[in-house]
Amino acid sequence: MRSEEDLKGVTLLGNQKTKYKYDYDPDILEFFFNKHEDNDYMVTFNCPEFTSLCPKTGQPDFAEIRISYIPDKKLVESKSLKLYLFSFRNHGDFHEDVCNIIMKDLVKLLDPKYIEVEGIFTPRGGISIYPLALYGRKGTMYEQKASDRLWSSIDRGRR
Repeated sequence: MRSEEDLKGVTLLGNQKTKYKYDYDPDILEFFFNKHEDNDYMVTFNCPEFTSLCPKTGQPDFAEIRISYIPDKKLVESKSLKLYLFSFRNHGDFHEDVCNIIMKDLVKLLDPKYIEVEGIFTPRGGISIYPLALYGRKGTMYEQKASDRLWSSIDRGRR
């Protein structure tokens, strides 16, 4: 059982009425402390119903967003992540930007050892786009793992 101290930064869980933000807002993100920072492990989130807007036409873009990371001291609280991803609903950015923004916001919040954010966007005009944003903590083996993962992805053709 986590103590109140462990959960003091977690404010969105509980029996309160959830307020949804309809514009991009990284301040929604919350974290809690990792009880297992001595152990490397992967945390994966899948958001199969992600939506954002095309910055040029304003039309909706649909995607599956996959986030995987190796935490250090902090983990993202899942409800806050859900609300954060929902906040892209009326946000206009290109697919590549969306994945990089999500990755950078999570790096800023968590300072993870490693993280990847993959977008599997539905076709527009007959073309699918699958951006993959990667980060490995500088000066560690995770930096090399991010590089290896990127090049492995390129070599495989990603699909």
